Amino acid sequence: MSFFSEFREFAVKGNVVDLAVGVIIGGAFGKIVDSVVKDLIMPIVGKVVGGLDFSNYFVVLGSIPADFKGAQTYEALTKAGVPLFAYGSFLTVLLNFVILAFIIFLMIKQINRLKRADTPAPAPAEAPVTPEDIVLLREIRDSLKR
Repeated sequence: MSFFSEFREFAVKGNVVDLAVGVIIGGAFGKIVDSVVKDLIMPIVGKVVGGLDFSNYFVVLGSIPADFKGAQTYEALTKAGVPLFAYGSFLTVLLNFVILAFIIFLMIKQINRLKRADTPAPAPAEAPVTPEDIVLLREIRDSLKR
């Protein structure tokens, strides 16, 4: 079997195709969750804690260049090469992960529930057949008791 025919056989197996579809959908779903966190949740959290842009919470760890002009935002300072401790950006990514993990947990829980509903209940086990010699011994025992 040639290399290409082996690769084609591997690539078209159901599990590989399912995995590829899952990765593509997961990437798109990750972008949706990222947008929900960045555009909807973090502005509310930022407003509650007193800031307008949560991603701009950082601590400058180095010195800002003397020729630096403009607002001291995360993006501007990062472009200028200033080392930053960007805890706001980290918290945004952490919240993004927690939401994504929770949604995946709910999806897996639902899938498992549907799988259990599809599987039929096991048939009741039949009583084991008593061997003939045991049956005969019981008959003898019962006849002696009478």
